[in-house]
Amino acid sequence: MMDTNTEIPEVAAPNIPNRSVSIVDYGAVGDGHTDNTQAIHAAIQACASAGGGQVVIPPGVWLTGPISLQSRIELHAEAGALVLFSKRFRDYPLVLSSYEGKQTVRCQSPLDGEGLEDIAITGRGVFDGGGEAWRPVKRWKMTERQWNALIRSGGVVDENDVWWPTQAAKDGAAVAARLEREGVTDVDRYEAVRDYLRPNLLSLRRCRRILLDGPTFQNSAAWCLHPWASEQIIIRNVTVRNPWYAQNGDGLDIDSCRQVVVEDSAFDVGDDAICLKSGKDEAGRRLGLPSEHIAIRNCTVYHGHGGIVVGSEMSGGVRDVRVSDCTFIGTDIGIRFKSCRGRGGVVERIVIERVRMRDIVGEAISFNLYYEGKSGSGAMGDETPFPVTEETPAFRNIRITDVVCQGAESALLINGLPEMPVSDFEWRDSVVSSKHGIVCRYGERVTLRNVELRVQGGPLVTLHQCRDIRLEGMAGEGSPDDDRLLHVTGSLTEAIECRSAAAEGTHRRVDVSPEVNREAVRIVG
Repeated sequence: MMDTNTEIPEVAAPNIPNRSVSIVDYGAVGDGHTDNTQAIHAAIQACASAGGGQVVIPPGVWLTGPISLQSRIELHAEAGALVLFSKRFRDYPLVLSSYEGKQTVRCQSPLDGEGLEDIAITGRGVFDGGGEAWRPVKRWKMTERQWNALIRSGGVVDENDVWWPTQAAKDGAAVAARLEREGVTDVDRYEAVRDYLRPNLLSLRRCRRILLDGPTFQNSAAWCLHPWASEQIIIRNVTVRNPWYAQNGDGLDIDSCRQVVVEDSAFDVGDDAICLKSGKDEAGRRLGLPSEHIAIRNCTVYHGHGGIVVGSEMSGGVRDVRVSDCTFIGTDIGIRFKSCRGRGGVVERIVIERVRMRDIVGEAISFNLYYEGKSGSGAMGDETPFPVTEETPAFRNIRITDVVCQGAESALLINGLPEMPVSDFEWRDSVVSSKHGIVCRYGERVTLRNVELRVQGGPLVTLHQCRDIRLEGMAGEGSPDDDRLLHVTGSLTEAIECRSAAAEGTHRRVDVSPEVNREAVRIVG
């Protein structure tokens, strides 16, 4: 019996005093030209010194450097307010931060805070990170006309046809990697590679009681919204936008956070849209802060590498998550779980329900434990199990119900590890139209119940090296030249039960490969 008790506790809103100041009162000018960094800082400081309150950004175009938030401050951008963050790299001090699952030196984020309590960013205004000044761009992601315009703007192109804004940005990857390997945390040592150290648009680290309600956050240099090691977070009514070609252009990365609600928000981004993380490899396991007690509901994703994503940096664990009533349109993958050997960590007690999808490029649902082809010293085709250690990731106790998907490459892909199959997974009461059906490699205690598939070719379900699999009420339509409901392979496969198989559909045949023990597959009714 799966344990998927994922009740989410109440999340406390920040306590902001009923006091208000305007940045205009401190000299800010919304002409799109004046540098308002000092004026905004002065307004926040004055409000904080008085005990906290609301700092108002009225309609206008407000150019500024990074904004350092403070406790008990609500930054309120009114409708018509467009906050443009500086494109001058020198305006962003180097700070010790967290990115891609590890502590590292980055440029300060445009919206930045650490160790704060009771903070909010509200209103209907727009925060623009000026990301085009920072981001590398891959040629294959642009039209020829766009690429030529980019080249004319300056910058340099490397041997892989990647455009970089400066030579220092291009050369920075190798230098930064060396400094990180050496454990260097002295920010001054990173000065030469400042151009490479792109900031996330919003970075909130070790904070409590956070509210983001209303604004548009867009055009980030890297990830857009990144709360890390924080708790009591409410994100609602926000719009998150990055160009589809934006390198590392994630929408929201909930990273080692607890007690989080994300609702009524829209994402259109260049990488994973809504992503749950908890650190990478040894550093993440050592920190040991899972992302947990999270509710995501009533959100829409228009573009992204995944609609809802867990991993691949999940070494501290992800648990007690409920996703409901979301819509994904045109994402690369719909519901996405990813990791690899070396990560470690446990993902468990996840419930996903009432998800609608259309035009998914790859899988509607994906579990890939060979993310980026990483599998230790073995390839995915090598079925030799590795020893189970703290570096072995585990995905278990996951239930997905009531999915409707119109258009995908595949309905479901599970690529578990030989030494750690994806286990205790249930998918039920769903309808998917896709080119291909379900492929499960190294799954254990998997239930597929009342799933209707409309596929263009191949069997509805393929199982390889799986154990304790139950198919009940499966039905579907497919290619007239392939009448297989189920295709079973792998000498380790055992305890497969297929019940009430496609009574009205064209796929009725069960195909068992010679290496499979015939007693391993049982057809009932």
